[in-house]
Parts: sequence; structure tokens; C-alpha cells
Amino acid sequence: MRAVIGIGVAQLRHDKARTVFAVIGITLAVLATTLLAGAGIGVVETGEQMFSDSGRDLWVTGGAVRLAPGSVGGFENPVQDAHQVSAEITARDDVATAVPMSFQTVYVSDEGEEFTTIVGTGGPARGGSVTITEGDHFSRQSPHYANGTYEGPMLHEVVIDKQTAESIDVSVGDTLYIGGTISSARQHEFTIVGISPTFSKFLGTQTVVLPLSEMQEVTGTTESDTATMISVSLTDDAKTTAPQVERELQNQYPQYEIRTNREQLQKTLRDQAVVLASGGSLVVLAVVSGAALTVNLLISVVYHQRQELAALKALGSSTTTLVSVVFVQAIGLGILGGLLGLLLTYPAVTGLNTIAAALVGFENVVQMPRWILLGGFGMALAMSLLGGLAAGTHISQLSPLDGLAE
Repeated sequence: MRAVIGIGVAQLRHDKARTVFAVIGITLAVLATTLLAGAGIGVVETGEQMFSDSGRDLWVTGGAVRLAPGSVGGFENPVQDAHQVSAEITARDDVATAVPMSFQTVYVSDEGEEFTTIVGTGGPARGGSVTITEGDHFSRQSPHYANGTYEGPMLHEVVIDKQTAESIDVSVGDTLYIGGTISSARQHEFTIVGISPTFSKFLGTQTVVLPLSEMQEVTGTTESDTATMISVSLTDDAKTTAPQVERELQNQYPQYEIRTNREQLQKTLRDQAVVLASGGSLVVLAVVSGAALTVNLLISVVYHQRQELAALKALGSSTTTLVSVVFVQAIGLGILGGLLGLLLTYPAVTGLNTIAAALVGFENVVQMPRWILLGGFGMALAMSLLGGLAAGTHISQLSPLDGLAE
């Protein structure tokens, strides 16, 4: 057995270039698999944590949020009469609060001259579910809605995230011009009262938060009182019967979709099916490429040494011995590629998490439980054994007379 291992290692050293390429191929396949699997686990756990931290139990939506080219804000918010619907839901004995929220693209400037587009959130920046890192929440509930007349005074207060504050170079106490159009923005000046990561984490992007009615005012959507969704928080006694409350609300509002936290997360993931499928395709491509390189190397070794192998067969060496040499090479490639892939996984995870935190504010998006690492290493061995099987089949079909005659 020691001789078989020695011959296998010597052959790998003999063709260093092919060996390196095969190891790199297996390494990339391991990296692609572990990182995508880690990202999948991280996205699901981050999503579950995000919905859990929101303090909400049910979500009322009107279907997918669609682009509305040519309209102010750029998005078609599907929930109509949002204030009235949320008030009706809040009136239920099993509901603590029902809060409508709207998302629109708005123009933002600190001096009213140069504007940038940012996602604007119409919703509450008050209560325990909203984390304030600097400054304070909205001073009070905005009286601007005024029972649907939109004639009450506006608070003219805004809460922004840290990334927005840094990109525009503003802080608590400064003012921002905000509106659905540049003309509207120049007419509406808001004072920054707080810095919060809550809504930027929820959306995965920079955002400015205004009271809903004031967001509707600056984007020209007061007539239809539209919102993107209504988040519902149940009373403590009703939390265990959330599915029943969901069914009752669905019967009461058949035009809308009512979902629990998990159902809303599943819907979000289904909406990203194309992205997930693309990531899966990359993993399949990496695995196939790594396996192809391994098979190519081992069959190439057999082909270039066919005369020597034929001579060994003619001298009485068994096919089993020769196949064992090839499998030693295959296992060696799998171990090298697998270990290198695992060694590179942790720095890659750290780098991806750093980038994700900087871009969208989410931390630990890519997570790496031990079973994913073991799976990646096992896949490396499986790829190499596949290559060994292909090369071994080639050896078993090798004729000593034909090999020596070449």
C-alpha cells in the first residue's frame, strides 16, 4: 500500500501544472458551495430576526409593490385608504396596533440646491420597535392627517439613518428639503430629530422617515391615502392565535393579502427566486468545472502513461493496483482542494459580511455552521472520487498489447 501511495504522489508531482489547476477547481467549487449555503442560512435567519425585532405579528399588503413610471415617487403603493383600514383593524379587541407604512423615492437636499434620490418611508418613528441611536423619536403623532382632511399642521420632523447622515453630511438639528419632486422638496423643509437604523435595516437601503400623512403630502398621494403595507401587532393574549386572526382579517379584507411573519418572509424569498436560482446555477457550474478539471487531470495522467501502465500490466501488475494508484491521486486532490477551500472560507465570509454591513447595514448575512463546512469538504472528496472512477474505468479497459504497440 505504501508503494501505491508513493507512486500516486510522485505522479501528482510530475505534472504540477495540471495538479494545481485541479486543486484550484475543487477549491473554487468548495468556496462557491459553502458561501452560497452560508448566505442562504444567513438571509433566512436575518429575515426571521428582522421580522421578530419589528414587534409585529401580521402584515397586510395589496400584492407586489410595482414601479409606476412617470408618477411622483416612482412606486405604486397598493393599499388604499390606509389610515381608515388601519383604524378599523386597531379597533379589534385582539389587535394592539395597526400601522400603515409607505415607501416612495424622494428628492433630498440639505441646502435646496443639489438633490439626491433616497427611499422615503412614511411611517412612525416612535415606540419601542424603533431604535434611536442619536437624537429622539418624533415629538408626537402628527396631527396633519386630521381625519382625512390633511389640513392639520405638519410636524416637519424627519428621522434618518447613519449612512444618509454621512452621505449628505448632516446631523441631528440640521434640516433637509424633502419631496416627491424637486419643486415639492424646495417647499418642504424638515428638521432632523433622530438617527435610527431600524427602517434602513428593514429595507436594506438608506432611507428618510416622515409621518405617513406628511410623506403622502410631499409625494402627492393624499387623495387616495395609499400605503405599501400595514403592520399589525396583536395583544399578548392573541399572539398564540395569530393564524385565526389572520383568517378573520383575510375574510374582512379579501382585496388584501394577510400574512404572518414567516409567511411574509417566505413571500419575500419567493420574489427573489430568480436571484436564488442564479446563485444555485453558479454553484452547479463551479462543481461541474471542478469535477471536470479533476477528471481531465486523472485521465490525462493515464493517457500519457499508457505505455508504462501497459508494461506493468504485461509484467503481472493487477488492474486493482493500477486503479488504486489513480484513486490515491484523486483522494490527494480532493483533500488538498477541500482543505484550501475551507481555509479560504472564513476570510471570504468576513469580507462578504463587511461589505454587506457597509452597503445595506445587515451584519452576519453570511453564516457558516459546521455542517456546511463538513458538507463542502465531503463534496470535494466526492468530486475527486468521481474523477478517480472515470480514470479507473479507463485503466481497466487498457490492453497491454495495444499500449505497448503504440
